[in-house]
Amino acid sequence: MLHQLLSGAPRALPSSCALCGQEEGSALCGTCRMQFFAARKPRCACCGIGLASAADARCGDCVKQPPAFDATIVAADYGAPVDRLVLALKFGNRLEIAPLFAQLLLQAAKGSTTPEVLTAVPLGPQRLLQRGFNQALEIARPLSRRLRVKLDPHLVARHRETQSQSMLHPDERHRNIRNAFVVPARAMDMVRGRHIGVVDDVMTTGETLNELAATLKRFGAARVTNIVFARTPQR
Repeated sequence: MLHQLLSGAPRALPSSCALCGQEEGSALCGTCRMQFFAARKPRCACCGIGLASAADARCGDCVKQPPAFDATIVAADYGAPVDRLVLALKFGNRLEIAPLFAQLLLQAAKGSTTPEVLTAVPLGPQRLLQRGFNQALEIARPLSRRLRVKLDPHLVARHRETQSQSMLHPDERHRNIRNAFVVPARAMDMVRGRHIGVVDDVMTTGETLNELAATLKRFGAARVTNIVFARTPQR
């Protein structure tokens, strides 16, 4: 099955809900959609973290120390049962549910400024070889088509391998990802003066996305918006 998906064979659309298993002819049933994705909770406009009140446009951390990125669009918090969707795509090779992620992100992005170019958080060559695909890019492809925005998977390159951020203590994540990205020469004109949308599956501390945005800004990007399916809540 995985070989067929990676070789470009047609992907069968899920006929049952990816969360509850109810057969409804779609990847997400109406009940799960309403329960887990319909309500739009107040979020920081910059980092996407949940806020207690919609009166605050930014969280305290983003006010005190603004990150390199300018905005974050989030479809849901990373927690049960939504985390099952992320794990199914990332580690269960369920590439056929990536269009569902794109659909829910499109819903979350309503009213937001549309980026001029999309890219996905790149994997290092070794990690890509191990996994066989980049889950962020699998989400970005259908999202690009729905937004009618150009997708450039090679806008940013990871020029050195890093440890998995999820395996590191928060204090070590900044050091691990620092200077990990570069904009290739062929992509510089595409970045300069543009609003870039960066797609990823999960945002935890934001260190990877911040480093990527800082790289894009150094190469002349005017604005960087994170477009992430799930955001880990503050503890």
